[in-house]
Amino acid sequence: MLTILFLGDIVGEPGRSAVISRLPELKERYRVDFIIVNGENAAGGRGITGKITIDLLRSGVSVITTGDHIWDQKEISAFIETEPRLLRPINYPEGAPGHGSIVLQTTKGKVGVINVQCRTFMLPILENPFRVMQAAVEKMRTETSVIVVDVHGETTSEKIALGRFLDGKVSAVLGTHTHVQTADEQIFPGGTAFLCDAGMCGPVNSIIGRAVEPIMHRFISNLPAQFPVATGEVRLRGALVEIDETTGRALRIRRIDEAAASSGESQSEATLENEYKNERENG
Repeated sequence: MLTILFLGDIVGEPGRSAVISRLPELKERYRVDFIIVNGENAAGGRGITGKITIDLLRSGVSVITTGDHIWDQKEISAFIETEPRLLRPINYPEGAPGHGSIVLQTTKGKVGVINVQCRTFMLPILENPFRVMQAAVEKMRTETSVIVVDVHGETTSEKIALGRFLDGKVSAVLGTHTHVQTADEQIFPGGTAFLCDAGMCGPVNSIIGRAVEPIMHRFISNLPAQFPVATGEVRLRGALVEIDETTGRALRIRRIDEAAASSGESQSEATLENEYKNERENG
């Protein structure tokens, strides 16, 4: 069995500091074999830099996915060509810098990761994700049956449709972009784990990781405003997926919601950990 930890959108310095500090402990506690994070908001809430990429990889992250903010930091266009573990959506037109997928060797076999962006209410409008994913998955399955997809999109319907479309073809389809963790984790009939949105790693007393007042003022006034990253309590949200490495079928998926600091673990977190250990031990 192979265990994958997937963390939702990292928002700014609070989010990335929490991820970097907590990963070693989470990896040991949940016996994680492979870690994927979405880093497209890691640099001040917009985009990602080369330095942040390196810091996350050094902390134990295996692959970093992104989305519509991938190009917000000017330096990334050149850097992404040098680091294949930093993905951009695979459905960019041919010739775009970087790559949208990767296959990495682990002690339990090869793991493939694909990053795809939806089109409904998303800019820029990219190539049809269904057609692009069909070709990408067929190609990747010649190397491995263990495939995790980050589907970066606004609407639940398009994410669910992609999940259903890929059922039985990939191990997991996990959503990002809205920063709000959904409660629809499930395993589809074909053996594909699904979660509409993993949530975010960032300040929770916020509006999707940003300071509350400027965003409320923007909605009320319709005037442009700066949206700084919020301060205060930070939580890490995402999912744990257990996969049969021989078949690529998901065995179990569960949401995680962790405090930024390991001290003062809440009763709910302790209960979650105990339930998780019991499930693993009892099959």
